[in-house]
Amino acid sequence: MVLLTILMVIQFFVSVFLIFVVLLQQSVGEGLGSIGGGVQMFFDKTKGLDAGLEKATTIAAVVFMALSMILAIII
Repeated sequence: MVLLTILMVIQFFVSVFLIFVVLLQQSVGEGLGSIGGGVQMFFDKTKGLDAGLEKATTIAAVVFMALSMILAIII
């Protein structure tokens, strides 16, 4: 019971962090325009803060997914 509460609190903080990191990222501006052949987003290299935010987003998303699966199995 205590483990379940701890995991849920951790998942809450990870989800808030994930939302925060996604909101901090710079908008690419491609949107649905990439369907029509906008290839700039594939060749644009991220640098500096954008690269760090992208890596943090990936890590937070993987941790959130793993915690969700663990909580689904436990509950």
